[in-house]
Amino acid sequence: MNNAKVKAIKAVIFDLDNTLMDFMKMKNRAIEAAAEAMVDAGLPLSKQRTIEKINELYKKFGIEYQNVFDELLKEVVGRVDPKILAAGVVAYRRIKEGYVEPYPHVTSTLVELTKRDYRIGMISDAPAFQAWSRLAGMNLHNLFSFVIAFEDSGVHKPDELPFKAAIDKLKLKPEEIMMVGDNPERDIAGAKRVGMVTVWAKYGSYGSLSGPDKSDSMQKAAYIISDIEELLEILP
Repeated sequence: MNNAKVKAIKAVIFDLDNTLMDFMKMKNRAIEAAAEAMVDAGLPLSKQRTIEKINELYKKFGIEYQNVFDELLKEVVGRVDPKILAAGVVAYRRIKEGYVEPYPHVTSTLVELTKRDYRIGMISDAPAFQAWSRLAGMNLHNLFSFVIAFEDSGVHKPDELPFKAAIDKLKLKPEEIMMVGDNPERDIAGAKRVGMVTVWAKYGSYGSLSGPDKSDSMQKAAYIISDIEELLEILP
């Protein structure tokens, strides 16, 4: 990527989960707490089996599915037991709400980018309320001018529609926008398809995965960073 093209950047768009915050770490801890609470409240499964069942249901319905504990109870108990459900939901929320914090250097980097007059936005597969709630929980919401969420396009990344919605919102050329995300197959591939400059956040959860095609996926990005702070070295 030549220096002239980097100087043309006017806006930086971020993915949320595992780019600005360690979503999977939070999610796994919340699931573990919920499983333990539900077993204590009478769910006839072991804690480990409950965790496995919850993860199976998230895989089936999607990681943002809001009624996963209801589905678990219907499957295991045959009905939604309000006592067990309440125990699980309260335990889950206690961990989730207490854990929402950004990766190191996220806040300082975003503040510096706004000082340099870059417009800051987000494209997330999460529903709008959840995305804004996580940003508010990290006290980052006032740094973002917009969030393109699932309901804005009705499709998930890497479909082009969310990225085109961001382009329309910014009223900029695609090459004037930088997309930063942790998942090469969703964030990077989709952004490249519409002509954005791409940055792969190697520090996110995808970077810890292994697989024969992983190295090829990484190379799709124009830049690879191990810390979000490195954006300040890339952008003038």
